[in-house]
Amino acid sequence: MGFFGRIRESLARTKQQIVDRFDDIVRRADEPERRSRPVDVDTVDALEELLISADIGVAATDRIIGAVRKRAPNGEGLRELVKHELLDIFAAVDKPVQVATPPRITLIVGVNGTGKTTTVGKLANLLKNEGKQPLICAADTFRAAAVEQLEIWAKRADVDMVRAREGADPAAVVFDAITSAKAKGRDPVLVDTAGRLHTRVNLMNELDKIRRIASREVPGAPQEVLLVLDSTVGQNGLAQAREFTNVAGVNGIVLTKLDGTAKGGVAVAIANDLKLPIRYVGVGEGIEDLVVFDAKEYVDGLFEEKW
Repeated sequence: MGFFGRIRESLARTKQQIVDRFDDIVRRADEPERRSRPVDVDTVDALEELLISADIGVAATDRIIGAVRKRAPNGEGLRELVKHELLDIFAAVDKPVQVATPPRITLIVGVNGTGKTTTVGKLANLLKNEGKQPLICAADTFRAAAVEQLEIWAKRADVDMVRAREGADPAAVVFDAITSAKAKGRDPVLVDTAGRLHTRVNLMNELDKIRRIASREVPGAPQEVLLVLDSTVGQNGLAQAREFTNVAGVNGIVLTKLDGTAKGGVAVAIANDLKLPIRYVGVGEGIEDLVVFDAKEYVDGLFEEKW
């Protein structure tokens, strides 16, 4: 299987839920007696219900339904129109990260249980395989178990890691990591922050301090703040993402556990509602099971009759 094909494979549960119903809508819209008429109410209603059930979200669904009503396609045209609208949603937020002065500092944020620490290890492995020399910074000093877990992943990926004693100032650990990265030529620096809720003021203040230290040591840093979201929670993750975006300056999403949910359409809602690009998706539990998000593979995975 190709590298990007793993995204489509991970959407198997989501696809299983919607593809038969979508193909039925396509067939009905393509019946000879309907083909020459505007899209009827039944077709529109069925498509709207399908998109909502796939967790694509109300706003994105309204956009797609509006395009269908305006263009009134036949069956195959309906499939292509839906795919085109979805790709446009992703393209509108696909902005590259600018790094003027290395090293690139990437903060990984999110609440506990989303797969945040695991994602740091997988991302380090992915970047190393791309020819980069990442360094992991264990800035979650509140939970000793988190540092130990991250150390295991760093060893698996065979990358350097900077850590401190339990209870140390996380911002000081970030400073040490950036200093080490500059001395050793490591780039990027992947900072694993403590799992936090936006309601925990002290933790959010700590994150702000980390950002200030990073920007002081590297102009423009942190260039990337990735929020790790668990795709199995579907639309419930959007409220969480909005709060993190407001307080943490999130500019990218890592969507984990895509292989374990039938709510894979939430990626569309994230891009449409939050105006944030999805950078990576988790497609399994192994160290190789984090892949770069590819919008075309994702859309094909949702709506193609055959892969």
